[in-house]
Amino acid sequence: MKEPSPTKQGDKRYALLMAARDSDYVKKAYGGYFNVFLAAFAEQGERWDLFRVVDGEFPDVDDLHCYDGFVVSGSPYDAYGNDKWILKLCFLLQTLDSMKKKVLGICFGHQVLCRALGGKVGKAMTGWDIGLRRVKIVEDLLPPFSGRFLEDLSQMPPSLSIIECHQDEVWEVPSGAEVIAFSEKTGVEMFAIGDHILGIQGHPEYTKDILCSLIERLLNNNCIEREFAENAKFGLEIAEPDRARWEKICRNFLKGRYHRLEST
Repeated sequence: MKEPSPTKQGDKRYALLMAARDSDYVKKAYGGYFNVFLAAFAEQGERWDLFRVVDGEFPDVDDLHCYDGFVVSGSPYDAYGNDKWILKLCFLLQTLDSMKKKVLGICFGHQVLCRALGGKVGKAMTGWDIGLRRVKIVEDLLPPFSGRFLEDLSQMPPSLSIIECHQDEVWEVPSGAEVIAFSEKTGVEMFAIGDHILGIQGHPEYTKDILCSLIERLLNNNCIEREFAENAKFGLEIAEPDRARWEKICRNFLKGRYHRLEST
């Protein structure tokens, strides 16, 4: 069991619950997915610990109170599967929810978070979504507004581009959850519960080269057709994801930086 990193008094501490194994490309280019997440979400003075939950490595329940937040990564596994580690992860997420600990779920993490808290997930009705996707922020979010970690809505465009790579999706959000964003492809691109749970279907942390490498692996493994793969890669060549805005949303959520939203 991994011991939490020592921190100075007042330092923020976070844990990455890694649900995927490092690809050869990511290990060579970035030194592993952990470094990709650190680059996207970590800030100076923080401590981040890595738990490879996909290999059965979980934080000790007695250490959960030490952490200010948790991030659940993407994964090639099904969030609705009954692998032992997935069921254990669901129990951990239920525990963190009861403790009101901040949990950010990305792709598989978004789906398994939904499942653990009572929602429904399954195969996407329209198949794979790979490439850049325009995600629309829900208008007129009703009070009590749970998305206070979003920047001032008057300064945010009505849609944001994000890298996607999934063939499963959220069918139904948990009771008390609020859908914050959707797309033409996926009905639940982002959901939140209060100020402590946030799920994002896309990959705020991905760079275009990471996705291109993943597309090649899916193609070589006969998971997708060549024409589909080429179209996805072409989309990456002609447009850019709104990475800065997505990273800001995730950091605001994890660090508890909220915007005061006045009703009009």
